[in-house]
Amino acid sequence: MVAEFNETSIAELKDIYTCQQACFRQVGKTKASERIDKLKKFQKVIFQFRKELQEAMYKDYHKPPAEVDLTEIYPVVSEIRFAIKHLKNWMKPNRVESPITMIGSSSWVRYEPKGMCLIIAPWNYPMQLLFAPLVSAIAAGNTVILKPSEYTSNTVKVMKKIITKTFEEKEIAIVEGGVEVASALLEMKFNHIFFTGAPEIGKIVMKAAAQHLCSVTLELGGKSPTIIDETANISTIISRITWAKFVNAGQICIAPDYAIVHESKKEELIQGLTDQIKKHYGEEAIDSKDYLRIINAKHFKRLRGYLQNSVQQGAKVIYGGEMNEKENYISPTLVDEVPMDSDLMTHEIFGPIFPIITYKDKQEVLDIINAKEKPLALYIYSGSKKNTRYFIENTSAGGTCINMSAVHVGNPNLPFGGVNNSGIGKSRGHYGFIEFTNERSMFKQKLPSAIEFMTPPYTNFKQKLIDWTLKYF
Repeated sequence: MVAEFNETSIAELKDIYTCQQACFRQVGKTKASERIDKLKKFQKVIFQFRKELQEAMYKDYHKPPAEVDLTEIYPVVSEIRFAIKHLKNWMKPNRVESPITMIGSSSWVRYEPKGMCLIIAPWNYPMQLLFAPLVSAIAAGNTVILKPSEYTSNTVKVMKKIITKTFEEKEIAIVEGGVEVASALLEMKFNHIFFTGAPEIGKIVMKAAAQHLCSVTLELGGKSPTIIDETANISTIISRITWAKFVNAGQICIAPDYAIVHESKKEELIQGLTDQIKKHYGEEAIDSKDYLRIINAKHFKRLRGYLQNSVQQGAKVIYGGEMNEKENYISPTLVDEVPMDSDLMTHEIFGPIFPIITYKDKQEVLDIINAKEKPLALYIYSGSKKNTRYFIENTSAGGTCINMSAVHVGNPNLPFGGVNNSGIGKSRGHYGFIEFTNERSMFKQKLPSAIEFMTPPYTNFKQKLIDWTLKYF
């Protein structure tokens, strides 16, 4: 059921932008206590709309209320609580040492907001991926325009209520619309843009930002591999892999994209995944109230095309593969013998299809992973420290979990983000605060400076001072 969508006009966009442009310096001067009060109010209002958020996301793509609580509301309120607890310390000037050549001076870092910010969020976690970076932006003292995805119109309607009830439009505003609205926003001069989505769109955002020399945070994606070596305890890890792959019907940027399993563990892994999928969603996942749908017909057809292409090239569906186009339903699906040049292995899947690749030698694993762009996440399931170290030291990824999947995003003490094609910049916790902050270098000279003894004209004595400085300092 699609909600009525009220697209923000270009004239309204310009009015909001002009309003925030006149206000952002004032907002930037707010004290920690004022920002904390805003965050507390934000949290309170979110809980007031908890039921409406659950209902809206179920309408948008069959998301169960428990997952709304666990993967949408909790990550945001957790981020709020962490910021409230630490914000005063984050905002304090950070004293740093001055080298001996700068004797008689003091140096420190001042944390000030970047100014006017734009946050563009995708549809797969419509609330979490819009509001979590917003928490960081508020903590840093910025004004923000929020652009959620038009695909989750019911959820956007509720989120707009939350924002309108919590903030003044001159400070935080949410706008609605599709490509036209996004394009109009990208033509405007912001001080920072935070984008979450596909690498292809990330390049467009970065190109637009470059026109204004605007800094960006790009939370992208890619093909996040899951390595299961010969020492892995399948019975222990199987529920972790199944949950991470099929929660949200696999529509997660950090979902395990494909498995690379040692040949000695392949059959046990397949049986374990099959049993665990049935345990989670029953014999027929379409009847489960806990299993989501693909967001829309466009993405349903994309996933169906990936699977059909791979099967035509020799891949074998060993579990699942059922589809219902009317409901945008694709069952949890396991695929074996997937060609490396097939759609399933050359595109980010972003859905409930799990290719399983077999290996004999560790070098094969590296050959597969390193032939692709650096992933947003890499998962290693192993009982061997030696193997684990080998895989970590010979690969690169935005983040890595050992004997677990996806949960690293929930630790506010860790930076979250990708590398190169999977992302630029980091978010969450203190890292999110820094992303929306200008770390301003501050220097104060208190006593006569040593540099004053080395200014022109360069006499023999001054040259000796320079030589001495080069040699000893």
